[in-house]
Amino acid sequence: MNFTRWSARLPGTQRRAAARTDHELTPDRLGEGAVPAARAEQLTDDAPPVPAVDELPVREVLDRVPALVALVHGPDHRLAYVNDAYVTAFGPRSPGTPASEALPELHETGLLPLLDQVLRSGKPRTVKSRKAPDGRSYTFTCTPVSEGDGGVLVFATDVTDHAEAAERLRASERRQRETAVTLQRSLLPQVLEEPDDLRIAATYQPGGTEAAVGGDWYDVITLGGGRTALVIGDVMGRGVRAAAVMGQLRTAVRAYARLDLPPHEVLQLLDGLATEIDANQIATCVYAIHDPNEGKLVYASAGHLPILVRDESGAVQRADEPTGPPLGTGGWMHASGSIPLGPGSTAVLYTDGLVERRDEDLDEGIASLERALSGATGTPQVVCDRLVRSAGVTADHDDDVAVLVLQHPSRTGPDSDLFRNAALELLGGVEAAPRARAFASGVLTSWRFPSELHDLGVLAASELVANSLQHGTPPMRLRLRRTDRRLIIEVTDGDDHLPRRRRAEPGDESGRGIAIVATIASNWGSRRTPGGGKAVWCEFVLPKG
Repeated sequence: MNFTRWSARLPGTQRRAAARTDHELTPDRLGEGAVPAARAEQLTDDAPPVPAVDELPVREVLDRVPALVALVHGPDHRLAYVNDAYVTAFGPRSPGTPASEALPELHETGLLPLLDQVLRSGKPRTVKSRKAPDGRSYTFTCTPVSEGDGGVLVFATDVTDHAEAAERLRASERRQRETAVTLQRSLLPQVLEEPDDLRIAATYQPGGTEAAVGGDWYDVITLGGGRTALVIGDVMGRGVRAAAVMGQLRTAVRAYARLDLPPHEVLQLLDGLATEIDANQIATCVYAIHDPNEGKLVYASAGHLPILVRDESGAVQRADEPTGPPLGTGGWMHASGSIPLGPGSTAVLYTDGLVERRDEDLDEGIASLERALSGATGTPQVVCDRLVRSAGVTADHDDDVAVLVLQHPSRTGPDSDLFRNAALELLGGVEAAPRARAFASGVLTSWRFPSELHDLGVLAASELVANSLQHGTPPMRLRLRRTDRRLIIEVTDGDDHLPRRRRAEPGDESGRGIAIVATIASNWGSRRTPGGGKAVWCEFVLPKG
């Protein structure tokens, strides 16, 4: 094959050099203003001529190019030329033979089909960073040469250093992501607490490999007295920092929950803490409390998505306001709201990764979740998995997803006998304590408790009522509740001063009631109630079997 004929068709050979020989570059030939006078004076007869591109020895130039160059022609891509760099990389080649034989490295890197595409389309194609048999990485550009039966110029640039640097960067990013995922998972609850009256399941799925891990978290905290706190939140930002902030907030939530405060007061404390942790870091959060005696969720939201509740008939309700700004913004008084959660109901708390899509309004995503929840039945874990699938969350999802599903079972038959309630209103006076003891004794006898537990329950009820009579104000109520695991005794009154356990001196006539309750019960506590009162409770773990 005539190399000169092919080289004349190489890319760029149609563009002529702007430079001309000395007899062409005179002021008269250039035209007025084309070249400054000083420049024109330099164009003398002694100046060496500048050759045009067409006059350059193309083969000599290509032989010296550090990149790899090969020229093939015809439909079977017969080899016409390889430059010295190509020979140095892969050894000598035999011109005239098909590329599949003469250039096996192109076959091994999958470029032969690309040559066909270039011939058919008449357009250049580039393949980035392919590893060749010599162990180095090249970027291949294949350009059509349109003369005769057609040919393709293959131009390969060694990008090994760049490819290795990119791989090191990707490996570093993978390690950082793995570290963040490990930290994130270690900070989430490894085993969810199991309240007596609720069934709960949760899931966390980090974003895909291209997405940095966020700060999504959830938690379940048993408060005692049959009440349960449920938390879900999302720290804005990505990576290890977001996961670390999440861990601090989750720890703080558990500490504040032990104070048994209303949801809005917990968020108020968290807001101040979030500002101290990092003034530039904000987080959204929902903190909710379930009390089986009230049949509802009392919650407060700091910029988070609404809770969804599906009732026994399948109707889904979305929790309304109040919703305050995210944690870490400061200067806002949060407020508590409530949503019904009766027997047979299912509630869902979730982060924005479940419902937010780049090409879809957020309300549409929540509406889609409502539709999925309305038809979701089964255990909490089944519901949780179904909601994640219906939202299209896959392993390569672009955001973290956390979902917390809780059910308040509707109990019938023998199971209902294990969950009982009994309450007595007390107006005060000297007859209140004997009435409370008689009521507690009758209830515990009807519930067929063993005599030891019966006596301890009556004693605890008597001491809590006596404490309320001495330090509280009417109205007072004694409530007894049993579950399949424990007996709960609670006394409420109209005074908001919380009792504390203290050591009574030998001569003291009071101060021993709470100490007695704390000694005989498995657990005890107190909290303020809406309206300015308080509740003091204790619980006994039931014997198994």
